[in-house]
Amino acid sequence: MNIEIKNRMTPCACVSLAIMVIALIMTLTGHGLNLGVDFTGGTLMTYNMGKDFDTSDISEVLNANGIADAQIAKVGQDNEVQIRISDKENTDALRSELESKLSEKYPDIQYVDISRVGAVAGRDLINNAIKSVTVASILMLLYIAIRFDFFSGLAAIIGLLHDVLIMLSISVILRGFMRVETTYIAALLTIVGYSINNTIIIFDRIRENSHKPQLHSMKRDEIVNLSVKESLSRTLNTTATTLITVVVLYILGVDSIKLFALPLIIGIVAGTYSANLINGYVWAVLKDAYEMRKKNKARVKA
Repeated sequence: MNIEIKNRMTPCACVSLAIMVIALIMTLTGHGLNLGVDFTGGTLMTYNMGKDFDTSDISEVLNANGIADAQIAKVGQDNEVQIRISDKENTDALRSELESKLSEKYPDIQYVDISRVGAVAGRDLINNAIKSVTVASILMLLYIAIRFDFFSGLAAIIGLLHDVLIMLSISVILRGFMRVETTYIAALLTIVGYSINNTIIIFDRIRENSHKPQLHSMKRDEIVNLSVKESLSRTLNTTATTLITVVVLYILGVDSIKLFALPLIIGIVAGTYSANLINGYVWAVLKDAYEMRKKNKARVKA
């Protein structure tokens, strides 16, 4: 692909940092992640509406009963709806009122199930996800350090943390469109694997180019430029193919699928962005700084 590639790590890192700072400010002012019932605790009611329905009809009844923060989602293929409300609501009275009002427009409505979710389950899920990402990061660092070098592993982990933080930050900024439920954690863990794959491809090309005799005179960031350029066609084709599939899922999927697809789209874009514009240059900076320290120590000893 005949595209000029230059080291733009600093402006790209500044853009990422700005996004994270905005999300941090929103979180500190009480506008953080839009946590679902899985994390805050609440009640999940499931109904079969008997025919195709509009979720606004359910919202209207809930709003009339003073419930404005309910989470309503179409599920399955049998005209089913899931209604999630917080624990503070009187579930029995609400259920009676809901069925009474909705039966006027949906006479075949049928109660399917009711279950209560504790916030403890959500906290356990978050803790397990953090542990999983931590263990995966350590193992990936060891693998990449053995296959390439320690600084490649360190740069890859920095890129991985960047992608996770960007995904969380965008979720805060778009909290009106994104709700964090169990599917979000699944998307987050998926991105961890997808993101590292793009980085490994570029690092493999960097290693090959670093050992070519005709390229020994090139600076490390120039070798990264060349490696990114040589890998760009493959990276863009893979990303575009994946994105098309996920975007179609988001457009055509039910609400529960959308909650998984949207963070996945953000993570894929962030992973491609960091793999091509940040991670390789972080490796070059770390490697150059290490060799500079070695030369300074040798000069002091001499």
